[in-house]
Amino acid sequence: MATSPLVELNSVRKEFDSLVAVDGVDLQIQSGEFFSLLGPSGCGKTTCLRMISGFERPTEGEVLFEGTDVTDVPPNRRDTNMVFQHLSLFPHMTVGENIQYGLKKSGVPDEECAERVSTYLDLVDLPGAEDRDPTALSGGQQQRVALARSLVNKPSVLLLDEPLSGLDRKLRQHMQIELAKIQREVEGSFFYVTHDQEVAMTLSDRLAIMREGEIEQVGTPEDVYHNPASPFVADFIGDTNLLAGEATDVAEGTRIELEGAGGPVWTTTTRSDVEGDVTLSVRPESVRLDAGETGLFEAEVVDRFFQGDHVEYMVSPTTDPNFELDVTAYDTEETYEEGKTVSVSIDESGVTIFE
Repeated sequence: MATSPLVELNSVRKEFDSLVAVDGVDLQIQSGEFFSLLGPSGCGKTTCLRMISGFERPTEGEVLFEGTDVTDVPPNRRDTNMVFQHLSLFPHMTVGENIQYGLKKSGVPDEECAERVSTYLDLVDLPGAEDRDPTALSGGQQQRVALARSLVNKPSVLLLDEPLSGLDRKLRQHMQIELAKIQREVEGSFFYVTHDQEVAMTLSDRLAIMREGEIEQVGTPEDVYHNPASPFVADFIGDTNLLAGEATDVAEGTRIELEGAGGPVWTTTTRSDVEGDVTLSVRPESVRLDAGETGLFEAEVVDRFFQGDHVEYMVSPTTDPNFELDVTAYDTEETYEEGKTVSVSIDESGVTIFE
């Protein structure tokens, strides 16, 4: 017998006066998974999180926990905890007092409180920090205390509202690794809201892409990256070139003429069902540069950016300098300087065709 998803949003809609923040969203979060809701600012993702937590009630639709309708259940009666972007640690309390605050409110005995505080400080790699002043901790350490405080009650689902956004890049990357490790160790369900694609791609078992109150796509990071459902998803997840073109001869193996590049033709080896005006998503790593004349068209290197493990190029076809293409070259044996004329080819494995 199949078990119910841990959390479900069914046809959820949320209106604020005349503003529709969330419009007909369906989502399922499974037990034990790290699920991220990803999208630009203002797309409705935090509103979804607040409806799961109970701090907002849907205008339409329902919220289910393990098959039970909790749409009208208040936050304090839902088995969730939340980590906010602004951590809201109590400055007048010690680290240990911050972590055990929820336990005390729930009537957990002092001895058990102390044991659980110690256990969760070990989990977040802050052993023995019970008596420390939270205001004297670094940003990363405060994040760990906030995580321990949210996990110590053992919620069914931990809700995270962009808690890493205020950290510098190096610390944010370190905390991503720590957060993934903690989620595996507690075997918990995490629902993470973010606009940061790097965080979502690194941490998630599955993720959903949201745009203007609606879900564009749900899938694993690999599937969403390689098989985007729309140009918006392709552009939001990773880097891509969105190019206009015309598809013909579909039955024979689609031929696509790229607009604005002097009419170069790209031919796929597999048939596409899309014909006529199309948009191509071309991942930068699927564009190849060569000093010879074997590609689709000739182009001039107009910019190059050294990125350590790769070089990123901007090239413009010599027939149309207004048509630009971002090119990322990995492990290249040859460096192309600005002004160099190169031949450009495309690996179809990194191309998605949209109507």
